[in-house]
Amino acid sequence: MSLSLEADIAGKLLQIKAIKLSPQNPFTWASGIQSPIYCDNRKTLSYPLVRNAVKAGLVEKSALFGKLTMVVGVATAGIAHGALLADALGLPFAYVRSKAKGHGLQNLVEGEVRGNERVLVVEDLISTGGSSLKAVEVLESLGCNVAGVLAIFTYGFQRSVDAFEEVDCKLETLSNYDALLKEALEIGYISKEEAADLTEWRKNF
Repeated sequence: MSLSLEADIAGKLLQIKAIKLSPQNPFTWASGIQSPIYCDNRKTLSYPLVRNAVKAGLVEKSALFGKLTMVVGVATAGIAHGALLADALGLPFAYVRSKAKGHGLQNLVEGEVRGNERVLVVEDLISTGGSSLKAVEVLESLGCNVAGVLAIFTYGFQRSVDAFEEVDCKLETLSNYDALLKEALEIGYISKEEAADLTEWRKNF
């Protein structure tokens, strides 16, 4: 029996330690949040087999957004995977900065965006959804038709679900928190008690 895409990607992220689970010794996010999970999908770029699996997954999921004319990554972590997808689909690529460059042309968007494109936004990770939806807002202000956001992984926080629903933006991901916990439990990475604690932690968001 073949694994689902969600389980396959979750397993690969755990295998290369792109995702680490540590319920007993939580990580501190940049926001100051104490988290039992750390996710850095940029590590997938260093593992060709995993990188290709992620790229294939992005291609598969991109079909859910209908006809596209451009792929746009979210700086910085979404740039590489967005470029991989754009290359696989044979589409133009650009990326949106978190803030305008402080010199030169002071660009907020790097690459050529004319404003009549049907765009798929690519992000590596969805936590609150803030950076992705900011990129969507920027692209829409330029006249683009944003088909939605495609990411590698989501924590599935209710606040992010609500944020995407509020602006009617379609979101798809290759894997998610529930699939990750199930896979981690099956391979003995975490115990049933730890899985319960991790499930409870997510409810806080």
